[in-house]
Amino acid sequence: MPTDTQQPSFVLIRPQMGENIGAAARAMWNFGLDRMRIVAPRDGWPNPAAVALASGAGRLLDEAEVSEDVASGIADRTYVYATTARPRELTKPVFSPEAAMKDAAARIARGEKVAVMFGPERSGMENADIAHANAIITVPVNPDFPSLNLAQCVLLVGYEWRRAQEQIADVVIQGQTIDPADQKDIEALARHYEDRLDEAGFFYPEHKAENMKVNLRNLWSRMPMTRADVQMMHGMLRQLLRGKSDSSKS
Repeated sequence: MPTDTQQPSFVLIRPQMGENIGAAARAMWNFGLDRMRIVAPRDGWPNPAAVALASGAGRLLDEAEVSEDVASGIADRTYVYATTARPRELTKPVFSPEAAMKDAAARIARGEKVAVMFGPERSGMENADIAHANAIITVPVNPDFPSLNLAQCVLLVGYEWRRAQEQIADVVIQGQTIDPADQKDIEALARHYEDRLDEAGFFYPEHKAENMKVNLRNLWSRMPMTRADVQMMHGMLRQLLRGKSDSSKS
């Protein structure tokens, strides 16, 4: 059974190779999409060649809805996007994948039923197919080589769908200990280094010492340090000083 998650249907128009259908199913499931529809597959359906490439997403193939033509494949949808890399003379809104999936998410939240159509591998959709769509999705690819593999295109749109559904941070820090260091931790570390470096005569000549200390403090504040980082930096300095002390005794 499909998941309960509200989502667009991905409609493969006249796909030519079972392997590409399987790879498209895998790409869909990578991003939590499991509403596959297939219109007039060239080699019939079911297609054993699709199973191997699905790699864990075989359920999507088992549950795929198969139609004879585009009109019946999207008959119950209220808004349809067609993916194409080529300029078309048809007058329609043209979305980037990111904007299209944001638009799709808003429409689905309002209760609309959305579909995204993907054309056959060799030449993409014909204008007669795209005429059924309400809008076009165009990927900003190399104009000298605009053709995308079917599964690649499905993967790209699926990724943008996932991004539209979740608040995904551009950069995160991960690890076993990721608690950020408090300002008091940074201050203690800065003072530790400043005092030891002062004892070692690092801040020289004297008229530049104050500016050197400010630059050192600024260095610590620029670093996004965790508590574990601070502890390690303290430990490194202590060990260096301990080694110096041991060598002086010998």
